[in-house]
Amino acid sequence: MPHEPTRASRLVILVLLAAVVLSALAFGTVHPWAIGVFAAGACLVAVLWAWDAFASRALRVSRSLLQLPLAGLFVVGLVQLTSWGANSTGTDAGGLSVAPARTISLDPFSTRIALVQIGALLIYFAAALVFIDSPKRLRAVVRALMIFGAALALFSLLQFFLNPTQIYWVRQPAQAMPFGPFVNRHHFAGYMELMIGLPLGLLLTGAVKKDLLPLYLFAALIMAIALVATGSRGGMLSLTAEVLFLIAVAAFARVRRAARKDAAAGESSSSSGARGALARAALQLAVAAVLLVGVLLYIGEGLLSHTLSAFLSDNVTTNRVLFWQGAKEIIAEHPWIGAGLGSFGVAFTRHDPLNGVARLEQAHNDYLQVLSDAGAVGGLLALVFLVAFLRGAFARVTSYDKFRRGVAVGALGGCAGILVHSFFDFPLHMTSTALLFLVFAALATLDSRVEEHAGTRRRRRRRSHRTQDAVAATAAHKEAREEVAA
Repeated sequence: MPHEPTRASRLVILVLLAAVVLSALAFGTVHPWAIGVFAAGACLVAVLWAWDAFASRALRVSRSLLQLPLAGLFVVGLVQLTSWGANSTGTDAGGLSVAPARTISLDPFSTRIALVQIGALLIYFAAALVFIDSPKRLRAVVRALMIFGAALALFSLLQFFLNPTQIYWVRQPAQAMPFGPFVNRHHFAGYMELMIGLPLGLLLTGAVKKDLLPLYLFAALIMAIALVATGSRGGMLSLTAEVLFLIAVAAFARVRRAARKDAAAGESSSSSGARGALARAALQLAVAAVLLVGVLLYIGEGLLSHTLSAFLSDNVTTNRVLFWQGAKEIIAEHPWIGAGLGSFGVAFTRHDPLNGVARLEQAHNDYLQVLSDAGAVGGLLALVFLVAFLRGAFARVTSYDKFRRGVAVGALGGCAGILVHSFFDFPLHMTSTALLFLVFAALATLDSRVEEHAGTRRRRRRRSHRTQDAVAATAAHKEAREEVAA
């Protein structure tokens, strides 16, 4: 049964959108002060949630299974912080008068910070699943995200052309090439991979009105230009995979919709409607593949050489194989529950093939780092999340509501792009990107509350037609009076 919107529920949506915007603008929310503000925002959401429950006399909670893996990961972190006694058999430990407590986590402080981030992300995600509860709110959230994505891309390009080495023309990172508000250009590329999914999904499913087509095309184009301007190899490869995936999913949705219409008309699923949709989808996919292959061939030589250097180079700052080798040794040493959330930097020092030449904080592969930080338990939780997400999203891409279908396709495509990028980098270990990923996961899997049913659309069109007729009648009556007066 739908709930009447309360003032608290509206404020939850505003705080959620503010968290998305501010987490990106605050250098991606990687610094302790930014994480503190991020967590404070989550506490505010919890307070507003309680206010909504008091005002509506009902505590609203989503039944989505996607929340359980996040909650499970939080429990894993708590277990990793459990004290198991002294870390030394003697009374002295490295000059300390009291032996330090022994925990599963090799870096308890970083694990505590990770728990703050995961807890805040879980609150924001659960709130998105509960309070984006109507077609009107879905449209408002999606449009706000696209406007922010396009504005962020424009600002980042402006900064890139005027002063590419500084953030906000003030801060200059010492060991990375910034882009936009992000300290590292690869992180910005990952953020754009997510954002560009929404306008592309809505365009490919035909959910955009003709008068708004130029705006959506501009938003997608400016985001793509900003992503390419980063020069991120993983970003460009992921964008290519994302576009092909989006076209394939949009084609799948179109064929399924045509098959349903044929079945409703008493025809078989292999009738002319479904075959026509399949033929158009195949042609669209082939044209897109040819265009993308042409683009890759045009920039292919440089892209290929740079990609190979990331795996074969002697440069210790770019050779991913060296990073992954250490990560695999950490996994072998801590196979079940991991070395501790956020503890990769400390754990890596024991298995560092570089002999301390470079300080490494991340594995540059989100999948390996989940296994090294949380072991097989964390890997299983991640797998459960992905399976539940894909099942829920593919169930929504064939929705009868065209706008809802476009949002599901776009959000699914954006998440697919970042999951590809996660093989080469660590975008999901960025707080801002992780939040946007979870918001997109919510948008892709929200239930039928956000779907505008055919009867509602017909009533809205009738009201629109009646309004137009009334305006026309008023104008005609006014014209007639003017003629009589003349």
